[in-house]
Amino acid sequence: MPSPDPLSGVVADAERGNWVDRYFRQSLKPYARLARWDRPTPLLLLFWPCAFSLAMAALADPARGFDWSAALLMLIGSVAMRGAGCTLNDIVDADLDAQVERTRSRPLPSGAVSKRQAALFLGAQLLVGFVILCQFNAMTIGLGVLSLALIGIYPFMKRVTWWPQFFLGLAFSWGALLGWTSQIGSLSLAPLVLYLGSILWVIGYDTIYALQDIEDDALVGIKSTARLFGSRVKPVVALFYAAAIVCWIVAGTLAGGAGIFIPLLVVPVLILGWQVLTLDPASPPNALMRFRANHWVGLALAAAFFLQHLF
Repeated sequence: MPSPDPLSGVVADAERGNWVDRYFRQSLKPYARLARWDRPTPLLLLFWPCAFSLAMAALADPARGFDWSAALLMLIGSVAMRGAGCTLNDIVDADLDAQVERTRSRPLPSGAVSKRQAALFLGAQLLVGFVILCQFNAMTIGLGVLSLALIGIYPFMKRVTWWPQFFLGLAFSWGALLGWTSQIGSLSLAPLVLYLGSILWVIGYDTIYALQDIEDDALVGIKSTARLFGSRVKPVVALFYAAAIVCWIVAGTLAGGAGIFIPLLVVPVLILGWQVLTLDPASPPNALMRFRANHWVGLALAAAFFLQHLF
């Protein structure tokens, strides 16, 4: 297959007609694609654990209320840090991405940007993330700095373990701790259980996402839970999702959730159940649609915490 044209304005695994392709200047598009601004679902998946823990902190301390300014800062920080993580991942994986059908048209393997340019862009995004982090208390800043280790090691995990989704879960769920400490100033069992639930959720949904590349990954030697679980992928993902729901129930209960919180969890349960029951592991479009549905799971869980806080 011929190499993709870096000036074509098309990336194979992005939505057609996305806002980056429509509105960004041609010279800026490769950087927006490096940061994955053309696909907002994973960005929100990084933000939702922050929202969970902010709402759970409001539930635990009703007098404090929900901190909307912290939510906005964490949303901006999620944009910066998700972009930084994706940029680092693409720098590390440029040679592998060139061998995978879905990823070979990304900016680095296609030649739209150089590794030096990508590294400079990575530094700029990390700087934005650090400035946002410095708006919070000392414990939150310390935890945020620690998360850089998880961001740094994740791109290498697919080479050494069948569980790179676990390491993604550790990094993508970190906001479940940051939101809580930004309000309470310390950790307790409730945010730790919330964090565990988010890790299990990420393993489940990223296993579904990895089904898109399972054949190419096998050819180039990339490990994933999608390959590890094989024909058992649907029941195993179901187990991870079920365990995540149990953790979220426990976390909410520890934080004072009662009344409407548990009944409201029927919404994320139904969305997760639909994903598993209708998943076709052999169909990349099917897997991508079910992966994207996790945005609504995050919204529903954040709303459950928030509504319990209100009522």
